[in-house]
Amino acid sequence: METKFDYQSVVVALQELSDLGYRDDFNIDFNELLDNSADYVIDYLYRYEGNTNPSDESTVYGLRNQNTGTKGVFVVGNLSLIEGKKREIIINLEIQSKSQS
Repeated sequence: METKFDYQSVVVALQELSDLGYRDDFNIDFNELLDNSADYVIDYLYRYEGNTNPSDESTVYGLRNQNTGTKGVFVVGNLSLIEGKKREIIINLEIQSKSQS
């Protein structure tokens, strides 16, 4: 897993990932990620904190399905504010991806 901090913006991260083939949007198609989360790994992780407010943060994940090769992105704001299945899936993916590095 490649992690980048303080990149230019979420838009730049999304464009970089799109250029690498990460085109599915799991914010829109969350059920795919929910139903098959064990099949996904984080290839890229971009974290961004706002210049004026550190709590204004975003994280962009470049995710890949290990079985099908499907690549996509998932964008979240402040992780401490995310609840439910989304939080559980993201935390588990981060732990799993770090242990495979």
